[in-house]
Amino acid sequence: MRERNGAASGELMRLLPSVDEALQRPEVRALAPRVAPELLTELVRAALDAWRRTAKAERGDGATLRERLERAEWTRDVAAAVAREERAGLRRVVNASGVVLHTGLGRAPVHEEVARRMAEAARSYGTLEIERESGERGQRDARLGVLISRLLGCEAAIAVNNNAAAVVLALSALARGKETVLSRGELVEIGGSFRMPDVMAAAGTTLREVGTTNRTRIGDYRAALGPASALLLKVHTSNYRVRGFVEEATPAELGALGREFGLASFYDLGSGRVDAPGAPELAMLGDEPDVRGALASGVDVISFSGDKLLGAPQAGILAGRAATIARLRKSPLYRAMRLDKVTIAGLEATFELLLAGRGGELPTRAMLLAAPERLARDAERLAAGLRGVPGLAIDVVASTSQPGSGSAPDVFLPTTAVRVRHAALGPNALAAALRLGEPPVFARVQDDGLLLDPRTLLPGDEERLLAAFRSLSR
Repeated sequence: MRERNGAASGELMRLLPSVDEALQRPEVRALAPRVAPELLTELVRAALDAWRRTAKAERGDGATLRERLERAEWTRDVAAAVAREERAGLRRVVNASGVVLHTGLGRAPVHEEVARRMAEAARSYGTLEIERESGERGQRDARLGVLISRLLGCEAAIAVNNNAAAVVLALSALARGKETVLSRGELVEIGGSFRMPDVMAAAGTTLREVGTTNRTRIGDYRAALGPASALLLKVHTSNYRVRGFVEEATPAELGALGREFGLASFYDLGSGRVDAPGAPELAMLGDEPDVRGALASGVDVISFSGDKLLGAPQAGILAGRAATIARLRKSPLYRAMRLDKVTIAGLEATFELLLAGRGGELPTRAMLLAAPERLARDAERLAAGLRGVPGLAIDVVASTSQPGSGSAPDVFLPTTAVRVRHAALGPNALAAALRLGEPPVFARVQDDGLLLDPRTLLPGDEERLLAAFRSLSR
């Protein structure tokens, strides 16, 4: 029996071509324009190896497998691998999930003028580290620091590549080799399982926990101070809330205590809400910390994200007292975390829009502030377009959207969504088909259907969304 099985396996494997022979098949040659020659060879080899393993493990007469090999079904695997390569990497998608700051989809889309400034910086030389008047070397973020300070009303500001980097920089520059005092109720874990104690250890500062999970008073901080103390830290619990019997020290109290003992104070706001002049306030975000208010509290330095509620490119912004910002700038870590010219161009353009009273035009703010009546009209129009696609059952339902990315986690914004049911595909299968289609569409499965929320559709996305559904019906 073992000999017969071995003979059958050998016969099946002989039906598979060599790599060179496989590359000459018409089905494979048709894939050549879509990928590099070396990659196509690699994908063909991987597909053939997988089929050889299957043939080697075959038991019985192998009739079904023989038929598949004679039909050269391995070419389908090569085609599927090529398609996966084409889908890989960063691609534009349609966000119909209703989550405005969707971490998986890149958080804040930037304003068109901001995008143009970033593209211009990317494709040309620029005045990154040179002063036009003197021709001497300058600071790459000098202009950005001025713009941030003007908007926020602070003494000085710098920016690094994200808010996690901003926190590490502040901890390292202000408390390396010393203790940082932090409430137990603020030992947060952010996305990717990065926990504040681990971040502090990486920055070279020792955590000194005070208070309890739900109640920490300024007296707890005072009692913990000693010769090793260097920094008083407050962390906004961005992605969760503790309710009920709670108490926490205020930023103003921490700032005052720091001045009393000659210690630095730092407030990590996470998302951070910037209510810009002339722009509608983001009042719907509830207790999300106001950046201006945090600075006015008297802490030495604050940090917040650029690519969240601010609606700018990814960055971590540090603002506060000039002497404290100077200490951060002198840290060796600052150079490792500094921004490139494209991000600086985008941030400058965003802050210029905010200072010009055009903050309401930023896509993030426009989405968060979208009127329920407008969203209802958009949903009805989208539903009308989808009703022309065969195989779909469409209705319009009341729903809610969320800010996303840990911003205001208990805030739900009223919206109107389009619920889609497919005649042949269940909601999860429909969602998967749309993600893998062109253009890729991301929506949410809910209420026994696929919900499309118009809140997060950018200009032109409605047409792209309809095209994606029409391609499914072909």
